[in-house]
Amino acid sequence: MPAILGTGEHRYRVVDNFAKLPDGWQLTDVASVAVDSKDRVYVFNRGAHPMVVLDRDGNFLRSFGEGLFSRAHGLHIDADDNLYCTDDGDHTVRKCTTDGKVLLTIGIPKKPAPFMSGEPFHRCTHTALSPKGEIYVSDGYGNARVHKFTPDGKLIKSWGEPGTDPGQFNIVHNIATDSDGWVYVADRENHRVQVFDGEGKYETQWNNLHRPCALCCCGGAGSPTFVIGELGPGLDINRNVPNLGPRLSIVDAQGKRIARLGSEDGPGVASGKFLAPHGLALDSRGDIYVGEVGVTNWKASFPDQEMPAAVRATRCLQKLERVRE
Repeated sequence: MPAILGTGEHRYRVVDNFAKLPDGWQLTDVASVAVDSKDRVYVFNRGAHPMVVLDRDGNFLRSFGEGLFSRAHGLHIDADDNLYCTDDGDHTVRKCTTDGKVLLTIGIPKKPAPFMSGEPFHRCTHTALSPKGEIYVSDGYGNARVHKFTPDGKLIKSWGEPGTDPGQFNIVHNIATDSDGWVYVADRENHRVQVFDGEGKYETQWNNLHRPCALCCCGGAGSPTFVIGELGPGLDINRNVPNLGPRLSIVDAQGKRIARLGSEDGPGVASGKFLAPHGLALDSRGDIYVGEVGVTNWKASFPDQEMPAAVRATRCLQKLERVRE
């Protein structure tokens, strides 16, 4: 029987072996995932075919991005089905059509800004849009900033610096917005999500999280909910400590936990377990798609175990089907 995660109204059935790829293809790490208006699933991955497109049943439709993307990291899709692809390997954000035509590039490919300079970009991580279509970019590994751009890619402002105080970041890893214009930032190694207004003014923070990595806003105007993908322990000393993830948490607009999905007993490849949730998306039916960087994370979680072939092939993409009973 498929594993069931969650409780009450937030119960999800794990769809095992979801992705059906052409023979010989591998996703490797799935850095991020997005769903368009027709429930087609865009899988931004670090394999030979960076953008793999599936239908909602996991059937292969097409791929693109070969030779274009250096290292997949973040993916956002707007109301017009434009894809915002964040590549931390060449320090760019590319706006693309659903068949891979590049409409806009922000950043200079393979030209990072100086480390912790605050200038865009040094290993940028993700994007989100304001209600007016302005582009927020989290930046990232070599910076501790959020940048705000006009819809055509002109820099408006930036905020943030390294540290642990409000408005400071320790790996600004993901970003989301809601219909009211609030900006939510996954401050991964500070174990929190920070909330700002659209101009970067600090509002509050959500705690009781463990290395929040993926962040997805869903729900209607005025009452959004959020799904947060949390990484498990990253240190040898706490590798086997329970209740630290990897897992998904569902919270309300105040950051109050509504539900939690796995993994009380740590990472794994069995049905109902996670490896390293890195990207999230929901479709029109409320089903959750989880991109995981299980290949990159394997040695941190399982230093003495050989990685199963399935992890590199398709296991880094999971579908959780909402139970309606």
